Amino acid sequence: MTAITLAPGLTYYPDYLDRPAQERLRDDVREVVRAAPLFTPCMPRTGKPFSVRMTNSGRLGWVSDVVGYRYQPNHPDTGTPWPAMPGLALEAWEALSGYPLPPDACLINFYGPTAKMGLHQDRDEEDLSAPVVSLSLGQTGLFRYGGRNRSDPTRSLRLHSGGAIVLGGPSRLIFHGVDRLLPGPSDLLPQGGRLNLTLRKVKKPL
Repeated sequence: MTAITLAPGLTYYPDYLDRPAQERLRDDVREVVRAAPLFTPCMPRTGKPFSVRMTNSGRLGWVSDVVGYRYQPNHPDTGTPWPAMPGLALEAWEALSGYPLPPDACLINFYGPTAKMGLHQDRDEEDLSAPVVSLSLGQTGLFRYGGRNRSDPTRSLRLHSGGAIVLGGPSRLIFHGVDRLLPGPSDLLPQGGRLNLTLRKVKKPL
């Protein structure tokens, strides 16, 4: 397995999932979406909708609305608990995180052709000692990452289908985002787009 160190604590595994594993994870995500349909989060206060749609799996899920950012145990539209995390996602956490406890949440973002994600920090979790593990499926996304300050210089990286990236240690709170999807069809997702699964440990150990 190829591991590329981008910065201390920031590691990219471009070929983490082979094609059969990508297909299995895609199918597992489809089952999650059947139980917990994609919804459109919005910005706190302004209510401006995100350009990505999302859902969650695991005991907690991340949501954003006019009230604010938070984790909660149920879908914001249906009120039902989030479904279980895909097994392959949990295996990725165990293989790559270096953390002894399982994640609490697996965010699933769907990027359509024009979707993007602005520079942000993942800091809504209680346990910032645990890394964030991210998996990509579908079209290639142009990932941008910088430092712990929004004004720090940034670099770009192409995240290909089947790749994994880990943000931990000194890079746990770096600013990062997705500028856009790169042109080109994905035979993994025939309708186009990109799926991003992000695993997080939310609660501090007791």
